[in-house]
Amino acid sequence: MIPAVKVFLPLRVLLISMIAIIDYGMGNIHSVNKALEVCGARTLVTNKPEVIRSCDMIVLPGVGAFDDAMQELEKLGLVSVIKEHILAQKPFLGICLGMQLLFETSEEAKLTKGLGILKGKVRRFEARKDLKVPHMGWNSIKVASPFFKGIADGSFVYFCHSYYPEPKEKSVIVATCNYGIDFACAVAQNNVFGMQFHPEKSQKVGLRMLESFIKLC
Repeated sequence: MIPAVKVFLPLRVLLISMIAIIDYGMGNIHSVNKALEVCGARTLVTNKPEVIRSCDMIVLPGVGAFDDAMQELEKLGLVSVIKEHILAQKPFLGICLGMQLLFETSEEAKLTKGLGILKGKVRRFEARKDLKVPHMGWNSIKVASPFFKGIADGSFVYFCHSYYPEPKEKSVIVATCNYGIDFACAVAQNNVFGMQFHPEKSQKVGLRMLESFIKLC
C-alpha cells in the first residue's frame, strides 16, 4: 500500500487574498484583470453578490455613463454589497467611472445619485478651444500619499474621461492632475481608493500602483 503524501503549500500562497472584479457591463474588465494577474493577484470576474461577499477586495472598473452604471449596479443587487464591503473595512478600488460612482452626484446624471461613499460631486470639463473633451491620453500627476510610495512626482498615467471628481473634503485627495484646471485624479479614505486614470493602461507606473493596492490586504 502506497502511503499518503501530505502536501504543504507555502504560507504566502495560503494567505493570498481574492479580488473580485465587478462585471456590470460598464468596465474595461479584461485589461484590469490581466494587469492584476501580472501583479500576482488572484482574481474573480463576477457580478454575483454571494461571490463578491466572499472576496477580500473589490475592484470596480468603469467606462460609460454614470446613470447607466448605477442602474446596472442596482439591478444586479450590488449597491448594498459594495457598501457592506466598505463598511467591513475591506479594501476597495474604483477606476475611472468606478471612482466617480463613489461620490454623491454627477453633472452627467439628471436623476441618479451615486454610492455616496465620498462627499462631493462629479463635474464635466468645460469646453474650450485649447482643451479637448474628453481628456484622453497621457498626463503627469502630482502625488501626495504613502499609497503612491515609489511613484515619482510627475509620473505619467493614461486618462480617458470627460468628467472629474470634486471632493468636498480635500483631505481625501492623494493625487492631482492639470488639464486646464487642477483636478483630483486619485482619492483615498480609510480602505477606499479611487483612480480617475487607468492604472491597467499606465504601464510600469500603473502596475506599481496596483501592487500597492494588492498589498493592503
